[in-house]
Amino acid sequence: QVQPVESGGGSVQAGGSPRLSCDVSRVVYASAGWFRQAEGKEREAVATIGMNGDTSYSDSVKGRFTVARDDAKTTLYLQMDTLKPEDSGMYYCVADPGLAKSRELLIRAPARNSWWGQGTQVTVSA
Repeated sequence: QVQPVESGGGSVQAGGSPRLSCDVSRVVYASAGWFRQAEGKEREAVATIGMNGDTSYSDSVKGRFTVARDDAKTTLYLQMDTLKPEDSGMYYCVADPGLAKSRELLIRAPARNSWWGQGTQVTVSA
């Protein structure tokens, strides 16, 4: 099945700095990003990167998380610094074929034909 594949999740202590990776080499996309869903909460956009490399972040992670991709645009990264327990959740990589700007992907729901990874769990302990 063609879809992004995330890696890098796990259990981390508060203040830690893990990095998530996502293989997006099998899909064609314009913008991409990371969403997360905590238990009992709705899924939310965390960090996105646009076609031209522009980036956008939710207020909850701005200044702590950094989204990036390699030059070949085949791997997406999420560097998470100064983690907090409230950052715990399932992190999903998404690649959108139509939205070009990072801000668009951050504030709008990804298109129905977007590609979603299966997610990687991040658990932050105090």
